[in-house]
Amino acid sequence: QVQLVESGGGLVQPGGSLRLTCVASGFTFSKYLMRWYRQAPGKEREMVAAISSNGEHTSYKDSVKDRFTISRDNVQNTTYLQMNSLKYEDTAVYYCHWPNLDRWGQGTQVTVSS
Repeated sequence: QVQLVESGGGLVQPGGSLRLTCVASGFTFSKYLMRWYRQAPGKEREMVAAISSNGEHTSYKDSVKDRFTISRDNVQNTTYLQMNSLKYEDTAVYYCHWPNLDRWGQGTQVTVSS
């Protein structure tokens, strides 16, 4: 059974940092591209970052480039999203996504507030 479990969200002040973690199980993690999405209140879910199966290729939403870094550990079946210089507009629920079978985690809340 496929499971994606996110963690690491929380309340942070503007300019702060958080590291999100997504632990995957139930499929051969190392073979697949993975993505992080987010959904802010009243807005559509949007892709934030993606990483290729071997981690060599990454892509980002323009507004998070140079602030967020996606990475993965194929031994630990884990993908990470390091978020630096957080802004109010980064407030959202962040989701891990396995596009091959369109599977989602439960999400982790990130709130940027002073």
